Amino acid sequence: MDEYLLKRMVSSVIAITGVSLLTFLLLFVLPGDPAEMLAIAKYGPRDATQAAIDHLIRQEGLDQPVVLQYARWLKGVLGGDMGISRISGKPVWQEINVRLPATLYLAGTSLVISLCVGLPLGIVAALQRGTCWDHLATGTSLIGVAIPNFWLGLILILVFGLYLGWLPTFGYGTLPHLVLPAATVGISMAGITARLTRSAVIDVLGQAYIKTARAKGLPGHVILGRHVIKNALIPIITIAGIQLGHLLEGTVIIEMVFAWPGIGRLLIEAVHNRDVSQIQGCVLYIAIVFCLVNVFIDLLYTRLDPRVRLNDRD
Repeated sequence: MDEYLLKRMVSSVIAITGVSLLTFLLLFVLPGDPAEMLAIAKYGPRDATQAAIDHLIRQEGLDQPVVLQYARWLKGVLGGDMGISRISGKPVWQEINVRLPATLYLAGTSLVISLCVGLPLGIVAALQRGTCWDHLATGTSLIGVAIPNFWLGLILILVFGLYLGWLPTFGYGTLPHLVLPAATVGISMAGITARLTRSAVIDVLGQAYIKTARAKGLPGHVILGRHVIKNALIPIITIAGIQLGHLLEGTVIIEMVFAWPGIGRLLIEAVHNRDVSQIQGCVLYIAIVFCLVNVFIDLLYTRLDPRVRLNDRD
């Protein structure tokens, strides 16, 4: 286990380092003078004079080779210094930390809705395969998958926010503010979860050990809980991990529709304002989140299915 975990951590560090290099090169790919952009971010548009730009070039070593600049930038990142946001004038990591609770709040609730709705729907569809319940559950999940997020969000705003007046349509801070954006994201993901759960459960139900368990006279609920659901969890966890990764990077469209102050909205604002330091910070954050989620999912596999190899010697 330790060796497997070490390998996964090393591969994650390599991936994050590659992403950090790409995000650093973003400064030189975007149109405009990198020194001028940094000067505007640091001093503001009014004080970013030519003298200030020349001073920044000497101070930051922008006239040095790119490799040395990357090494200096990476050292700053490891020390918690990602530069200053052009929009707010505050440190980049501070801006991300301010937006992170909103993203975690929305991501966690949406994932819970997805699992609470999608798992039962998929299991019922698989157990009642070919019946009206199967068609009803499959059709419902298909609708959830097919409806675009932004369209569902607008419909919920019109019905529950404007027509009925039950819930606020935008903002953040209280439980009612969370309901509509979390329901929008959760319902869309529940459709995918339900369809995958149905397929996984049907596959497990056709295995020989399930027939053996039935031949032994085990009750249906025991077979379902002890054998079917446990063995069907691996593909479900895979898709849940991918969904969680996307949620933690911020659901851009939903955050814009509901004015939700998360990471996705922060990234969009940074792109609109050509805030390179903020873009670099957000992209690096997303890469780290994806790597950590993947490591966690891989470790979870080994707990659910001992047949999953931990290392090359197994």
